[in-house]
Amino acid sequence: MKNSISFTLSGRYALFTDPITKVGGEKCSYHIPTYEALIGVLKSIYWKPTLIWVVDRVRVMKSIRTQTKGTKPLVWGGGNSLAIYTFLHEVEYQVEAHFEWNVHRPELAKDRIDGKHFAIVKRTLEKGGRQDIFLGVRDCQGYVEPCEFGTGVGIYDDVDELDYGLMFHGFDYPDETGVNELHARFWRPVMKFGVIDFIRPECCEIKRFVREMIPKEFGLDKNLKPVSQEEEQQ
Repeated sequence: MKNSISFTLSGRYALFTDPITKVGGEKCSYHIPTYEALIGVLKSIYWKPTLIWVVDRVRVMKSIRTQTKGTKPLVWGGGNSLAIYTFLHEVEYQVEAHFEWNVHRPELAKDRIDGKHFAIVKRTLEKGGRQDIFLGVRDCQGYVEPCEFGTGVGIYDDVDELDYGLMFHGFDYPDETGVNELHARFWRPVMKFGVIDFIRPECCEIKRFVREMIPKEFGLDKNLKPVSQEEEQQ
């Protein structure tokens, strides 16, 4: 089935937070986007529980630059605090991804219609997505548009290899794994000639249990519209 897309992702600022920096409240961004952040972008373009997005690879187009800014994040007790965040500045990426049917949602099997989901994805991508695009956090607005992966000149096209060490990959959610637990995944990305090939979530060997979690229930014509009706209304 047709299920693969590629697009340009850009923005003035990005904050792909390194979990280590969350403890003190002064957040610092990874130098490259995380798998989980790109999944968030894909879900903003188009998402239904019938399918699961898989990020294949990302290409870094612009130079990796950071900028430190003073911010006033909200605190649990009310009001704001003062913090210093380190953002990425003027980012641009090419992303290649595809979707697969969510086999852990057998109740949505009738919604697995070849071609219709892909047709909607293409239309929504051309319009910039269904929801606002964020680069890691809500403060960082992003923009997407279709592209052919590998076209154009990237700033790191001639750099043979950059190793980023241990890095957060994403979360294992129960509706995508069939296990009623939330796990955090980690991996060791390497950028080769400007391109980072992501490993699949199930291939991550380093995982940490976070907490128990029960997936939300969905049903066609109950709290979920069939894709055939969505296509008719577009």
